[in-house]
Amino acid sequence: MKLTEEERKIIVGLEIEKSKRTFAEIEILRQAGLWNTIANRLFYAVFHAVTALLISEGYPAGSHQGTVIQFHQYFIKTGILTKSDGVFYSQMQTLREKADYNCTYYATEEDTAPRIAETATFIDRVIGVIKEQYKG
Repeated sequence: MKLTEEERKIIVGLEIEKSKRTFAEIEILRQAGLWNTIANRLFYAVFHAVTALLISEGYPAGSHQGTVIQFHQYFIKTGILTKSDGVFYSQMQTLREKADYNCTYYATEEDTAPRIAETATFIDRVIGVIKEQYKG
């Protein structure tokens, strides 16, 4: 289904809002020491920001893996965002998968807390690229 420009802007805005709301949940989870859940919310905050980016440029956003592939193809390989951004996104997906699906892995504060600030910075960079898209 092809979106009109107005529909695209609305969906991008909703995805950005979802990213920000998901990220905001982290402080409550941090106070409770729920590090596995924080790993999950960090990834989904990033995922929704990247989904907004893909949609803003007219690329379809679907599965987790498809989103990773398209993000790397259209934004990392082209230099719009850095290789470090691509590595970060992949690492966040891996962290979330380990926290959600590996019954022997428990995320700790040590390996999760530093990712909070990194996630906020990543989201800001992605939103900056989106804002450039809609400048004109």
